[in-house]
Amino acid sequence: MRALITGGAGFIGSHLADRLLGRGDQVLLLDDLSTGRLSNIA
Repeated sequence: MRALITGGAGFIGSHLADRLLGRGDQVLLLDDLSTGRLSNIA
């Protein structure tokens, strides 16, 4: 499955991305980093 996650650098978005990647999905994150942290996805 392919997924687009908005707010991907936030707490929920980054954990959702980890879960989806762990099961083999393709993930694209979109975030303006106004409240999210780059370290959550790096």
